[in-house]
Amino acid sequence: MVAAFLVLLLVLCVAAAPSAREQDWANYVRIGAYGLKGGDAVQIVRRAHESGVFGIEVDNDIPGRYESFLRPEEKLAAIRAVAQEAHRANNYAFVYIAGTECITAHGDQTPHTMAKDHPDWLQRKITGEPAIFGGGTAFWIKKGDEDVWVSPYAPEWRKIYMERVRQIAGTGIDGIYVDIPYWMTHFEGWEDTWASFDDYTVAAFKQQTALDAKHDLKLGDFSDPNFRKWVDFRIQTFTDFMHDIDQNAKSVNPKIKTIPEIYPGIEEEAIRVGADVYTLYPVVDAIAHEYEFGDSGHMASERDPLDWFRYQVGMHSFRAFAQGKPTWILNYSWDGDKKVNIRESMMNLAMSQVMDGANFWDAPGHSMAGSNDLPMRKKIFSWIKEHEKTFYLPRTPIEPIGVYFSPITRNFHAKDFIASYRGILILLMQKHLEFQIVTPRTLADFQGTTLVLPDVRELSDVEKTWLQKFVDRKNRLVVTGTNATGLAASDQVVRFPNCPGRAYEEALEHDFQHTSPASQQQLLDALGKSEAVRIEAPPHIATSIARTPDGHINCFFANFTGLRGGSNPVQVPQSGVKVTIQSKAGDEGYILPFLGPTQPLHGIRNQDFVTFSLPPIAKGAVFWYVSQK
Repeated sequence: MVAAFLVLLLVLCVAAAPSAREQDWANYVRIGAYGLKGGDAVQIVRRAHESGVFGIEVDNDIPGRYESFLRPEEKLAAIRAVAQEAHRANNYAFVYIAGTECITAHGDQTPHTMAKDHPDWLQRKITGEPAIFGGGTAFWIKKGDEDVWVSPYAPEWRKIYMERVRQIAGTGIDGIYVDIPYWMTHFEGWEDTWASFDDYTVAAFKQQTALDAKHDLKLGDFSDPNFRKWVDFRIQTFTDFMHDIDQNAKSVNPKIKTIPEIYPGIEEEAIRVGADVYTLYPVVDAIAHEYEFGDSGHMASERDPLDWFRYQVGMHSFRAFAQGKPTWILNYSWDGDKKVNIRESMMNLAMSQVMDGANFWDAPGHSMAGSNDLPMRKKIFSWIKEHEKTFYLPRTPIEPIGVYFSPITRNFHAKDFIASYRGILILLMQKHLEFQIVTPRTLADFQGTTLVLPDVRELSDVEKTWLQKFVDRKNRLVVTGTNATGLAASDQVVRFPNCPGRAYEEALEHDFQHTSPASQQQLLDALGKSEAVRIEAPPHIATSIARTPDGHINCFFANFTGLRGGSNPVQVPQSGVKVTIQSKAGDEGYILPFLGPTQPLHGIRNQDFVTFSLPPIAKGAVFWYVSQK
């Protein structure tokens, strides 16, 4: 049964893979957010222009507020006005709507609320407790308000919701931004419920599986095949929900973008809330990541170097899942920490994102709108605009080491898999080796000669067949931890039963400052290295390497040396960085320091190799070499 499901999932993933696509405005956004009340469209667009915003988010939630869920006309007019004004200014605008959350203002006083009028629509714990909350449960819920979370299987609610989506699309707005389309598992007391067990959801699960969700599952037991089906069902539910939103919106406006906002990334939280970035990317136009993980600081000002490296792993994964679609990052730089400079924190956050090819969204604290420092926003956005092609042109691999992201392994063995996966990728970043994150959707297109399986415990027959052919072509497969491939150790299949990726992650967590990539030299020897691009740099600089369509070989550097969360946001500049390119094209290269101007560099040639000595790297930089004239 499990094997059959894995085959089906892989086939569906391949079928859903996005084809080659042209870039558009969504790939180049520099986002700022604004509350939209009506009558303020001109002011919003003017303020956006003045601070360099390209891609204006407006908060005017129709389905997430019960009053406008029932009567949307006033808000629709405001959305239409801001869309028209943005287009006059050669800008783009997208509007916020809630996913399954709905708030009724003054719910303690009004006779009509979502919960009072439609109690059967609400998500519920297995014990029957409805997802109803009041002021103080979350910072956005005011005292006296009623906050509820609706089942996506409530048919009448979904019918009205999709009608509102079509009406919003009809205003001419450029995008619909869907905030946290989740199962309710993230408020206190709901974390381990694996909700929802409302009648509509239970019936839908039974129709698909013939199982009774209330009695046939061992909740939280990933060895239980029936619970695994519940996990898969919950993820598929919100993938289908977002696809439904996208199709309804595009039925009215084919060019409109659908953008979900979610905080889970590659970690276990994704399967709890049911919004998985890996499955969502094929059915939407972009994802806005309010990316959080573990106990790391949510603010840039709070992060230590290991937090930053893990952050890079998440963003590189998102870019791999996106397959050319945009990755927007709604994270926060600073929130009143008097020991840490605001501007330095903003720069660190922006630098870390653009070096990975993600789009920067400036926001203060935990608010979507506004800025911690408008002059710094303007400076950052102006610099990004000037160099946007450098960061946002499609990036393709050269001679990468592949690292496999197995969504099924993550779903059912999250802790061990993520530790191994992160450890391998951080090791490659610190050793400055080119890597490519490979997924079930991109496996068939992988052209590298070495592929790492980081404690991958679940493989379908389709995946196993591909891996056998990969090895038969004299490529190298490096298997760490569990060997789910069925392949015996050989010159082409290198086994590490005690996972070095997980060991490296644990060592970094114990003592990041003194843990060296050399501690995993046996693994590094098994991986090999490319002669196409070689980088010499200190290990606390994270690097990534790619080719762009303009013929450039690009090396991206993010320096996290010396950062201390809560006390020091200023890096120690790193000297002695060298890049060696195998090429006969020329001896000229270029470096673009973060927020600085482009500088030409002259390389030293040695036969077919040319070596460039880079100036000291402060926060970050991009080096490029024109390999094609």
